[in-house]
Amino acid sequence: MYDIDASRIASPYYDESHQAWRNQLRRFVDREIIPYITQWDEEGQLPEELWKKASDVGLLKMGYPENYGGIETDAFHMIIAAEELARTGAGGLYASLMVHGIALPPLLHYGSDALKDRVIPSVLRGDKHISLAVTEPGAGSDVANIQCRAVRDGDSYIVTGEKTYITGGMRANWFTAAVRTGDEGFGGISLLLIPADAEGVSRQLLDKKQGWWCSDTASIFFDQVRVPESNLIGGENQGFLPIVHNFNRERLGIAASCVEYSRVCLQDAIEWAQERQTFGKRLANHQVIRHKFAQMLQRINATQAYLDLCAWAEQQHQLKVADIALLKVQATETLEFCAREAMQVLGGSGYIRGGRIERIYREVRVNAIGGGSEEIMRDLASRQMGI
Repeated sequence: MYDIDASRIASPYYDESHQAWRNQLRRFVDREIIPYITQWDEEGQLPEELWKKASDVGLLKMGYPENYGGIETDAFHMIIAAEELARTGAGGLYASLMVHGIALPPLLHYGSDALKDRVIPSVLRGDKHISLAVTEPGAGSDVANIQCRAVRDGDSYIVTGEKTYITGGMRANWFTAAVRTGDEGFGGISLLLIPADAEGVSRQLLDKKQGWWCSDTASIFFDQVRVPESNLIGGENQGFLPIVHNFNRERLGIAASCVEYSRVCLQDAIEWAQERQTFGKRLANHQVIRHKFAQMLQRINATQAYLDLCAWAEQQHQLKVADIALLKVQATETLEFCAREAMQVLGGSGYIRGGRIERIYREVRVNAIGGGSEEIMRDLASRQMGI
């Protein structure tokens, strides 16, 4: 059996605490997730008790202050978590189980103490759920164009509009929602914490997806929903900064997942090629097949090195916008290449549902689109270059 860690280049950024964290998570994933992930993916949902188990092992708590029940960690602990969950080959697992990672930070960094005390501990315990609600039918990466409106009414806001493609939307108890409280553009956006059980909130499951089957995805509808002014996250018309504050860690997580999915593709393809006999010899003995593995490893290692450098720069508050944008593009392109080559090696076997390669192949596009599409990331990088 090919060791998935054999393709992991040595890095100066990881110490004994990181290796201990990987060992702990690997035991958890091997015991609590891998035996059941195919069933969960086919069923289109994760079991509720998984959140409590993930909290107990530290997954939900990593990176949050101890006074809220969290565990202080760094960017490399987060990368390891993304990698170990990606070994399952089911992208919907990380997307849904860890969605608080993009929904809680705006509250943590910009919310009032009262809001933080009410929400963060229960989410980190796995008792409650929170989702980020930014995307709309007419506004995805173009955040400045959101139309969901919140109109002030005394000490409340009245929210009307629609959000869509909201990860964890069916399970969420709260939404960290981007709303328009002012004029058009970035300067008119605010963030509100909207309770999912508030009068006027409804949701619709979006279950006909190409991938991410075990992640619940929803459209959320706000029909004259009254939200207390105290649920404002940050200042009125100052919601854009809390939104973009999220982008670095979100894109690091996506890149880390894509690198590990690529390693899974390499591992499964090598193991198949070592066993499969074609034209009187192992498939792995054909030069054209061996070269595929070399090309996959070349791209994986290059992307891993870029990921590690970006993670270090992020911790030093030196990460350039162009680098995180291009890292995401490189990671998703690496995944697309490795998924294609692995599918070619496995042939018909890779096309049958239930295997990791088949799942990963279906989920290439969502990684290339979510968190900023490749086209937008390249344009963002080129503008940062002053072109």
